[in-house]
Amino acid sequence: MSQPSPAARLTPQFCFNQTALRDFLRISRSTIDDSITQNLNALLTPAIRGFDPTSTSTRQLSGHASRELPPSQCSDFKNRVLFPSWEVRSDVLDYCAGVATSSDPDDPDSVLRQIEDSKARERVVDERLDPYSGRYFPREARTESLALLMRNERAVEKIIRSRTWALVAERCGSENVDAEQAFDAWRKRQ
Repeated sequence: MSQPSPAARLTPQFCFNQTALRDFLRISRSTIDDSITQNLNALLTPAIRGFDPTSTSTRQLSGHASRELPPSQCSDFKNRVLFPSWEVRSDVLDYCAGVATSSDPDDPDSVLRQIEDSKARERVVDERLDPYSGRYFPREARTESLALLMRNERAVEKIIRSRTWALVAERCGSENVDAEQAFDAWRKRQ
């Protein structure tokens, strides 16, 4: 059985290093969610019943019933692997979203942005001579860039969780709640 993603060391530097942040999320998702079918198949142990030679004499079109997993294995997988992995990613996304909305006194580009802003305010613009001279595109603060990344990653996370949950519901029996409701209920039990 797969193991849940290990917790990342949460610091503002981790969040601002968008490559490391994206890599962590990508690897965590690929370990559990992207390979959910393989993870669920690993729970199925077809050799328990032994080999039945008559099973090869007819074509098995309805493999759906044999693919359903025992409820105990499903709940064990969800509680020990799936939800803890989601929890680690949620914690990272929540922490980095908090970093993105807080002030950033250590921003290395802060002084450079202030200089560019003051130069832009001092410029004399004659748009009759050059219609593009009035354009000024200020640099984006790294907190703004991080906030945009967090919005995108949360949207990706929502899509991945709903896809994963649909496969879990198919293999483990019908689930009457959506992914977020099941995850929130699990978190409350922890």
